[in-house]
Amino acid sequence: MTDTAIPVATDEDILAAAQAWREAGRGVAVATVVETWGSAPRPVGSHLVIDEAGDFLGSVSGGCVEGAVIADAIDVIETGAPKMLEFGVADETAWRVGLSCGGRIRVYVERVE
Repeated sequence: MTDTAIPVATDEDILAAAQAWREAGRGVAVATVVETWGSAPRPVGSHLVIDEAGDFLGSVSGGCVEGAVIADAIDVIETGAPKMLEFGVADETAWRVGLSCGGRIRVYVERVE
């Protein structure tokens, strides 16, 4: 049996993608986990880079809240106004997007200039 696991993107890969996408003229935002409490799927410092079309690389939540972060990131790209997002099991949004791990995360989303 061969290992067919897809390698996880490194911080260098994610930030290089952000730079390459900007240089190609694409609108880009970076989401960063800035705080966690309890059981959190990704550690502080984890990144997700998103372009204006919704293409992305990286992870801030192991997949459970990425859709909501991507939607907010597209808004950040359009408006230029950064956002602080918070997801946790007590938050109705967290259950809707699947964050049922028992923890909470705060994610800062900013446009890349």
